[in-house]
Amino acid sequence: MIPTLHRSLLFGLLALLVCAIPASSLASDEPEPPARQFTYSDAAILGLVEGLTEYLPVSSTGHLILTNAALGLDSDAPLPDPEGNILWIKDPESENGQRPFTLANAADAYAIIIQFGAILAVVILYWKRLLTILMGILGKDPNGLRLLKNLIVAFLPAAVLGLLLDDWIEAALFGILPVVIALVAGALLMLAVEFWHRRKRSHSTDAGPDLHELSSRQCLTVGFLQCIAMWPGTSRSMMTIVGGYLVGLSPVRAAEFSFLLGLITLSAASAYKALSVGPQILQTVPLGPLLLGILVAALSAALAVKWLVSFLTRHGLGLFAWYRLGLAAMVLLTFA
Repeated sequence: MIPTLHRSLLFGLLALLVCAIPASSLASDEPEPPARQFTYSDAAILGLVEGLTEYLPVSSTGHLILTNAALGLDSDAPLPDPEGNILWIKDPESENGQRPFTLANAADAYAIIIQFGAILAVVILYWKRLLTILMGILGKDPNGLRLLKNLIVAFLPAAVLGLLLDDWIEAALFGILPVVIALVAGALLMLAVEFWHRRKRSHSTDAGPDLHELSSRQCLTVGFLQCIAMWPGTSRSMMTIVGGYLVGLSPVRAAEFSFLLGLITLSAASAYKALSVGPQILQTVPLGPLLLGILVAALSAALAVKWLVSFLTRHGLGLFAWYRLGLAAMVLLTFA
């Protein structure tokens, strides 16, 4: 049985998120309200949601999309700079090749940039693993070099497909209905994989390979599964942990590989977003809220990572699947 405390913590997050979302926040027939600036409270809430959900298999992007709706940050109203001038971003599909930079654009970019906080949490918690990689680069630890190679191989599919599909994903999949579909599909996948993994584990005492012992084919398997998580609501963490299960990693090692792979993937995504809309973000989001969001994300991500490793060892993925189904149902009831 799963301890009541664990259920309370996870479903408390669900209740906090959904109950905070007013049903009117998605009323598309009403005119867009005037764009407003990010506040410190926005930053603290988004940082907390990002940190708690980034490494849990529940989809941080999906939760952040829902949170943006709750906070009224999903507006398509143009977001002006401090002087009141409208900012523009590239848009190949528009007639003049650009479109106004909206509050929703800023919120989506902000959600990715504060991933630097979650990245910092992994650096602090897994500094010993990262040190072995550094020693491998310096030629002093062969296993560290093999681990680095495995992480790079697993990252390559997302690096290619992410660049090709980034604009399409933001245009087509950053919405409530796509997130709900992904939440349900991911839950069913987790339940199936957890059932398979428990049956396999009951017939074997093999602890599975260490991270540096994975083959290139196994790493690519995890990497291609990570690409599915480009669909908001799917969860990068879920797909890479499931991938770890499928290639024979134990729950703890699957989670660790997911965290380390996320270090590369999230860094690349955050850096790409910072470079693409960084000037607009700096002109529309005050530095204080930006730094606060990163700090809150770092602290809450560190707590979530420590909890998840312990939880997976004893209970597996099942609770997260039921959480996803519960969240999807509550969102549908709220916005139906």
